[in-house]
Amino acid sequence: MEARDRGTLFVIAAPSGTGKTTLARRLLEEIPGLKFSVSYTTRPRRAGEENGREYEFVDDERFDAMVASAGFLEWAHVFDHKYGTGLAATEAVLASGTNLLLDIDVQGARQVRASGRPSVSIFILPPDYATLADRLSRRGSENPQALALRLHEARREALEYDQFDYVVVNADLEVASAELTAIVRAESARTARCRERVKSILSTFPAPAAGA
Repeated sequence: MEARDRGTLFVIAAPSGTGKTTLARRLLEEIPGLKFSVSYTTRPRRAGEENGREYEFVDDERFDAMVASAGFLEWAHVFDHKYGTGLAATEAVLASGTNLLLDIDVQGARQVRASGRPSVSIFILPPDYATLADRLSRRGSENPQALALRLHEARREALEYDQFDYVVVNADLEVASAELTAIVRAESARTARCRERVKSILSTFPAPAAGA
């Protein structure tokens, strides 16, 4: 059996409305073997969403019980709802040698950094404020008050861009998707992430002749 290195934790975060979720879906299509981390949330399902695919939809009681038992790698209270990444499931995937993608908010990314757990973090930005406002408005999932709150929060979140390893500007979906894919492929090929696989390959080479 081929030796397997520990999986890499990829974290993408962004202000609401940047197209982060669309980019995440494209990335999963482009990178074989990359697994998506399904977060827990207390918010209601939107049209077209399925439990266990976009999110694990749970009530406040279950979510709070997981918080109390340290069951989350990260969790946050965002716009009246809670979101969190299950710790046990995350650890199991990475320990198996599988790369894992977290599509989370800026608060959650901050907690992942604070945990000290190795990760590759990527921040997604819109090309400008007007484009962000238009994308959020066309989404139609918030009332005017909630929309204004998201736009206000977006500026504060955008200022955290320099806490991330990479920044991808989503001005053109095709270009942004290609950049994101290139980042993940390059990071996955880093020498430090491939040691066990390389050792396994080297073990198949014949031993050097005596005196060589």
